[in-house]
Amino acid sequence: MIRVLIVDDQTLLREGLQTIINIEDDMRTVGHASNGIEAIEATEATSPDIVLMDIKMPELNGIEGMKRIKERYPNKIVLMLTTFLEDELIVEAMASGADGFLLKDMAGDQIVQTIREAMRGHLIMHAPIAAKLAARVKSLSSRKTGAAWNEQRLTEAGIYLNEKERQIILLMIQDKSNKQISASLFMSEGTVRNYVSMIYGKIGTNERTESIKRLKEFLIP
Repeated sequence: MIRVLIVDDQTLLREGLQTIINIEDDMRTVGHASNGIEAIEATEATSPDIVLMDIKMPELNGIEGMKRIKERYPNKIVLMLTTFLEDELIVEAMASGADGFLLKDMAGDQIVQTIREAMRGHLIMHAPIAAKLAARVKSLSSRKTGAAWNEQRLTEAGIYLNEKERQIILLMIQDKSNKQISASLFMSEGTVRNYVSMIYGKIGTNERTESIKRLKEFLIP
């Protein structure tokens, strides 16, 4: 049985989600909350498998609430409830470790299927969100590092990095985890691990701190 905690400041939405979830045979709501602070308390009290967290709420918003839940309970799955217009907040939530997103106007059968997919360990990023955010995330990653590649130094070292490896490296040097990288680049965590291993092989180390130090040498400040 999948245990679900619903967090949203709108009573109507909470009750609607509760109805959709509780008619399913394989899932039940175990509680609800109306802000991030209540969400943390309810997570401790009810031990849900999945938290459905509104991205914008009073007192403590969904992103901060999600971060604190992940710090205390890293294995909890947190899906952010959002609208199509909140793409900038979605980028922030992705970078902060959200496990996926649910659009508030999704059909009931899509919502319950998304919950099931999240329980199987899949990153939940529906096509409308993914299509709109892909270019934005790539742009933000480069802008935050202010990075440009020192191609001459790469050539002298005999290192060739493809575009995907370069995107991953830019996130690695921001101290992003493999899970956060997978969310930002719409890839599975296993695929990210494979790319990171290939990067390690190219620079001659498999220790993350040392690898980041070396990779920074190939960037122009």
